[in-house]
Amino acid sequence: MAVEATFEIEITPVDGVLPTTSRFDFAKVWQGAAQGVSKGVMVSAGDPASGTAGYVAMEVFEGTLDGRRGTVAFQQFGSMRGGGQDLRYEIVPGSGSDQLEDVTGTLHLEIDGEGVHHITFELG
Repeated sequence: MAVEATFEIEITPVDGVLPTTSRFDFAKVWQGAAQGVSKGVMVSAGDPASGTAGYVAMEVFEGTLDGRRGTVAFQQFGSMRGGGQDLRYEIVPGSGSDQLEDVTGTLHLEIDGEGVHHITFELG
């Protein structure tokens, strides 16, 4: 089942973990089929300005997803090379609580020309 949502994100840089890496804490406010907030940590490496980089992120969402209330974690794995991007974004198995205890699935992210982050959840 596919459901759609958008989010606004606030990113806070933190000192890099290792040379050529960056760390960011972030907070999101979700609207649409996902209503709530999430907080997470992202670590990146490479040279995003040249189009070659990668990142990993973990975040915990609290609110309602497709009408079910609880918390659940999301994980992201992204890379950039040769002008292209590859992103894997999914619900962490076993991370849900309350009505989201058994939720599974993937997330598809698109950022429009105005910078709005659109998410489609493919729920299992």
